[in-house]
Amino acid sequence: MQRSTNRRRLLADAAIEVLAREGGRGLTHRAVDREAAVPEGTAKNYHPTRRALFVAVARRMADQHTAAIAQLREQMPADVTRDDVAVLYAAMLRRMVSTGRSQVLALVELHLEAVRRPEVRTALGEMAMANADSAVHLHTAVGQPMDRSGGGVLDAGLLGLAISWLSLPADVVDRIGFADPEPLARSLLSGAAG
Repeated sequence: MQRSTNRRRLLADAAIEVLAREGGRGLTHRAVDREAAVPEGTAKNYHPTRRALFVAVARRMADQHTAAIAQLREQMPADVTRDDVAVLYAAMLRRMVSTGRSQVLALVELHLEAVRRPEVRTALGEMAMANADSAVHLHTAVGQPMDRSGGGVLDAGLLGLAISWLSLPADVVDRIGFADPEPLARSLLSGAAG
């Protein structure tokens, strides 16, 4: 059972990389097998259809994301301040366009796929709820109450900024004032809390 679970994770992680690099049309069983360095046909054995591959990616990302949010909440110091929260969100933005780039690109592809696939939509919904609830928790802890709607706005805003950074020319990012994540994070936070 453990080997099967590990193989499923390996394939899902490989599928995330393929989806980020090649887009939805490039997510094939063969591409996943190559990325995972497993024998051809392995991905098809675990996820018989392309739909199943998309669902595996969505589930894996939702599970990873929910675990990361839970860990963040557990490790939050009791004396966290509003300024700490702004710094945290700025760091999240930086990570989204650097080491988390594949995750963000795969997430964008999943959002597009979710329009047609309710199973993917369900996993994305879990991620959005985890983000919104985390924002509510964080902001309550620093004496700046936020409702789920504000948390949802914050989540959508962070994703939108990351997409802009990843897709726009660098000079445009600079000219529209998106180069520095600190003021962007503060702006998002004040808009979401309002």
